[in-house]
Amino acid sequence: MAMVGFIINVHITLFFLILKIGRDTVANTSLPAATAPGDIIIGGIFPIHEDVDKETESFEPHIRRCIRFQQSGFVLALAMINAIEDMNKSPPLADANITLGYRILDSCSDVSTALRATNDLMQQGNCNSSGSSSSCGQPIMAVVGASYSETSIAIARQLTLQMIPQISYSSSAVLLSDKTHFPAFMRTIPNDKYQTTAMITLLSHYGWNWVGIITTDGSYGLSALDQFVSQASAKGICVAFKSILPQSVFSQDTSSAITKTARTIYKNPKVQVIISFAKPSQMKFLFHELKSMMLKPGETNGEGQMRRVWVASDSWSTSRYIYGNLTLEDIGYVLGFTFKSGNVSSFREYLKRLGAPEENIKINPFLQEFYMHMNATAVGSGEDKHVSEALRSLGEHIHADLILSVEMAVSAITQAVATICRRTDCKTPGSVQPWQVLAALWMQEFKLRQKSYKFDSSGDINMGYEIVMWTSVTSEISVHHVVAEYHPLYSNITFMEQHNFTTKQLLDDLKQVVSKCSNSCIPGQFKKTSEGQHTCCYECINCTENYYSNSTDMDQCLSCDADTEWSPKGSSGCISKEQLFFSWNDIFAVVLLAFSALGILLCLLTSALFLYQRDTPVVKAAGGPLSQAILFSLVVSYISAMLFVGEPSSLQCKARQVLFGISFTLCVSCILVKTLQILLAFQFNPALQNMLRKIYQPYAIITICVALQTATCICWLVLLSPYAHIIKQPTTLLQYCHEGSYVAFGVMLGYIAILAFVCFICAFKGRKLPEQYNEAKFITFSMLLYLISWLLFVPIYVTTSGVYLPAVEMVVILISNYGILSCHFFPKCYIIFFKKEQNTRSAFRKNLYEYSSKHMESSGSSGSNGQDFSCDLPPVPTLSPVTGPTLTSSYKPSVTQQCHKRSISM
Repeated sequence: MAMVGFIINVHITLFFLILKIGRDTVANTSLPAATAPGDIIIGGIFPIHEDVDKETESFEPHIRRCIRFQQSGFVLALAMINAIEDMNKSPPLADANITLGYRILDSCSDVSTALRATNDLMQQGNCNSSGSSSSCGQPIMAVVGASYSETSIAIARQLTLQMIPQISYSSSAVLLSDKTHFPAFMRTIPNDKYQTTAMITLLSHYGWNWVGIITTDGSYGLSALDQFVSQASAKGICVAFKSILPQSVFSQDTSSAITKTARTIYKNPKVQVIISFAKPSQMKFLFHELKSMMLKPGETNGEGQMRRVWVASDSWSTSRYIYGNLTLEDIGYVLGFTFKSGNVSSFREYLKRLGAPEENIKINPFLQEFYMHMNATAVGSGEDKHVSEALRSLGEHIHADLILSVEMAVSAITQAVATICRRTDCKTPGSVQPWQVLAALWMQEFKLRQKSYKFDSSGDINMGYEIVMWTSVTSEISVHHVVAEYHPLYSNITFMEQHNFTTKQLLDDLKQVVSKCSNSCIPGQFKKTSEGQHTCCYECINCTENYYSNSTDMDQCLSCDADTEWSPKGSSGCISKEQLFFSWNDIFAVVLLAFSALGILLCLLTSALFLYQRDTPVVKAAGGPLSQAILFSLVVSYISAMLFVGEPSSLQCKARQVLFGISFTLCVSCILVKTLQILLAFQFNPALQNMLRKIYQPYAIITICVALQTATCICWLVLLSPYAHIIKQPTTLLQYCHEGSYVAFGVMLGYIAILAFVCFICAFKGRKLPEQYNEAKFITFSMLLYLISWLLFVPIYVTTSGVYLPAVEMVVILISNYGILSCHFFPKCYIIFFKKEQNTRSAFRKNLYEYSSKHMESSGSSGSNGQDFSCDLPPVPTLSPVTGPTLTSSYKPSVTQQCHKRSISM
């Protein structure tokens, strides 16, 4: 029992001793760090491990063990070391007679570990009372890192307390550009606002407007999501679904979230384009989950149903970790955004110098861990082969864009420090403060490989993006080919012209990809969105009449100009309304114009004939000078008829009615004078003849008649004159002359009708005159024709509309003109040409004698009916428009004959 008690006491003592040692270790143990001495020390924080062991549950503060060595993060740490070594050989530091050192720590992709590393860096130079050498060293003047935005946001708040400048090489969250909260934070890349703008530009280029988004639950992912959604909405791009994955990659929640995301993708076949801001490991698990779903029986309807177009953010666009055993046949198409890449030849040379690990392991514990990691994954290989395989593996994880960003950060710090140290002795401890370095970084440009760079007002350097496309060789994903560049200054994407055959084929295939909720509405249709639906989900409705859409996917139809345009249902453009009027090209118009021209020609020929035959009895009997006045008025009337053809104008509308009204009034007035002449010449009633002779003043009558019509027309033109008018019909514009005042129009025509009616009455009374003098019946017929045609014109004109309305009046005018021309002049022309024997004075005397004899016989026979006449034979009259009827000088009667009238009671 004594022995047992002794053993128990020993174990209890050892337990408390170990517990005390463990507590002291937690309090004093520093984190593993890659270090190198120098006059100025730069800190670095890189994700050399993928995560920390979170299975240990303890309320006591402790350091979590980093797990899963991450070569891509380690490569960036090596890039910083290489850049510092190169800068130590550069002229700026040589001129300042200083060197740079470094202290690089591992964030293990964990915010808590990163904060612990930041605290370690900030404590350098603060020697505590215990005198522990591990906690005392040169102060850190600047920090390069971190990688993820969540980590950078956390450590930026801590570094701001001492205004230690922090330059990140890949943290792109928009929040970090806010200098009121992060005044010491800077970065050598643009923020996510420009990346999401570039993504929107790419989607618009290909016409993809129905997309899904996958992101992480953190500052980076949520910020990128907000930026994308707000910009996408402004460009008419809709987000079909949003999948937010947990930050931790290997938790149970992450696994179920990835499975749910894969199921969401499967249920949205119209979403052919997916935007992802996720981590590489998350995308790897998602791609494997999609592949597994595709291989499950009954899950898909055919091969390739789960393939999509993936638009990758800079977080995983060039990650080789994702590949595994996946092929592009499993994934689909990947278009990724990366930062501007640079020349990595210097870094590759540096990796070759790591071939002797014993020279570097002492100052870089991460390198030792890397070789141990590679040895564990390559069991049985020889030492040389092991080193060679390790270096080759590192070379596969080089990301040229991030290498350039790290080198730019180191170059900026180097030149800022060099500027300070030219004025200050930087070898003296405490002579340089971090805030001085921060001020120098803000104020000056820096150069790297002959290119100048400068941080903007947000502390960013925006050089734009490169767009890479994943291609494959022998079915394995192996190449990230740069296919385009995004220029932030112009907000456009420029595609490269030189591509290999595979890349060109993939780019051509992308043009065939359709990612839309609804098919595009073609021109002639507009989008109708139901309430509560996405604006990208709609049905296409045809535009109604007189509305149109001239491009695809228009939200509403545009209205045509109702005055001059129209469009049928479903039209993509407006059609100019056809201008309708009585055109010169119309066949009916051509026929009427031909008759008008023929009438003018006949009038001119008749006028010439009558001038030539002016001394003949026929011409004298036809009225002499009055005939020329009638022919002139007919010519003007024919011309007025022509004005009814063609596109109406205000002048044309006014001229045609006035010309017709005045010219035809002149014509009818002359005919009226001729009628009165005939009645006066052969009126044997002395009392009536004397009365007619008193009122008969030919020119006065013509002047008065024409003057009255002219006054009517002037009043018409002054008060309500005719004008060109357009009737707007659904598809046409009917142009015609509006008469202005139809009352005035009626007065003008009615006045002519009254004159014509008077002529008709007078002519009817003289219808039995001698044949050579008997124009009365021709006048009767022509006036009757005129009256009938114009009486028919009124109802036709009132009830007719359209293009041929002017033709109605034109036809009536031509009928009237040809009626007068045919009845008044054609018989005379016939006698002149074909009955020349009748165109002599003897023939006229004979005809007159026969008429007088018949008249005496009829008078004698009428004596038994109550009247008795005894008349002398009258002389041969000659019709003169001035003096009226006169005796013909060649006729002298031998016996004076007087008529005596006797009244007989009935």
